Amino acid sequence: MKKILITLSTILLLTGCAEEYNMVYRTTDYDYKYEFAKECFARGKYTFAVPLLQELITIEKGTDNAEECLFMLGMAEFGMKDYETASEIFKRYYQTYPRGRYAEMASYYIGLSLYESAPEPRLDQTRTVTAIASFQDYMDLFPSGRMKEQAQQRLFELQDKLIKKEYLNAKLYYNLGSYFGNCTSGGNNYEACIITAQNALNDYPYSSLRENFAVLVMKSKFELAQMSIESKRLQRFQDAEDECYGFINEYPDSKERATAERYIERCKEITKD
Repeated sequence: MKKILITLSTILLLTGCAEEYNMVYRTTDYDYKYEFAKECFARGKYTFAVPLLQELITIEKGTDNAEECLFMLGMAEFGMKDYETASEIFKRYYQTYPRGRYAEMASYYIGLSLYESAPEPRLDQTRTVTAIASFQDYMDLFPSGRMKEQAQQRLFELQDKLIKKEYLNAKLYYNLGSYFGNCTSGGNNYEACIITAQNALNDYPYSSLRENFAVLVMKSKFELAQMSIESKRLQRFQDAEDECYGFINEYPDSKERATAERYIERCKEITKD
């Protein structure tokens, strides 16, 4: 808190309203403090509003003012791009006032705060999963909510991040290929690629990356057959050949069609003997 006050004092000195703010911060006239906090919030001076709102939530507990202060606090933190704190405050609001004036918007902003802080696909996607669940909760709680379309659109965007994450994982396994250093629990990278890609195809059947996953499955099955021991070689080449035909049927105009046809010829050379 001391650090916050020092920062606020510096800013306020520069804006010429330090004296007024300090007076308001020290006053026990909570109606005046409430109105001043609302004015700071309305003007977008969130760093001024936050300490006042934090105090007022406790002082005004049980009143309509406390409810409004809690929602404004969440919006102020969101406005300052402290999305993690904002999401926690909006959760607190909804848990405290499930039928409150701002209940719908608080529910929506839980998801939006998490959406804004969701990491890029290469990083851990725990927050993305939580954001998806939060938007889904909002749509379940408010099926005719005014933010339904926005929530749905952002939910789809977050799902795309998860799909991209799965694609990067599958592609990494494929690129590792015959390297066994990371296969500590048996299996190999091509098998891991196949499983990851097929799971993604099942989980996200309408993904724009569907063909990309299918390419990885086809290539991995062929490479897996190439490196197989004799007892598994024939069956795996047959499986790879079937996969190639399936790929051509589903994506006849794919840039990888020539690759599939080349694999089929190689598979036939092995399976005809």
